Amino acid sequence: MGGTPRWFERIQGLTREYIEFSCLEDSTGKGNPVRVMDAFVEKLDLEVHGHVCRDLKAEGGPSFEQKVFLKIYLYGYIKGIRSSRNREREWSSNLEPHWLIGKLAPNYHSISDFRKVNPTALRNLFKLFASFVKEVELIGGKTIAIDGTKVRAHNRKRRNFSPKKIQLHIE
Repeated sequence: MGGTPRWFERIQGLTREYIEFSCLEDSTGKGNPVRVMDAFVEKLDLEVHGHVCRDLKAEGGPSFEQKVFLKIYLYGYIKGIRSSRNREREWSSNLEPHWLIGKLAPNYHSISDFRKVNPTALRNLFKLFASFVKEVELIGGKTIAIDGTKVRAHNRKRRNFSPKKIQLHIE
């Protein structure tokens, strides 16, 4: 009857020196939405959609590929992350973005600069992505009406959509 009683034992975590070998592919499941984002961006022709590619300068390090920033913005769009600093933080704390852009870590300033150079192209990308996921039936695409008295103060007239306006924009 010696030793520590079973009720006194505790579950122990791994030591901080624990070494584990894995690959990024194992960190993201086969049905994860980031896989759709990745495939969508990889198939895009950036010039057709109006993305501006800045010329490389002689000084400084190499720049990130344009598609990296598109994936960052799509990921933020889906996850509701609006600021460039929060997008940068997301990359340090989540495995999905590591899989999405190959464990790259652009800083918030680079992320923000990309948006400043490509505002129209990003807006078109979001519309195209929303149309794409609706077309492949990943979202329902139902029209939702909101009582305007609760939203009107934050909603400009040209950003207020009725079913008729939505149909015009789709066409």
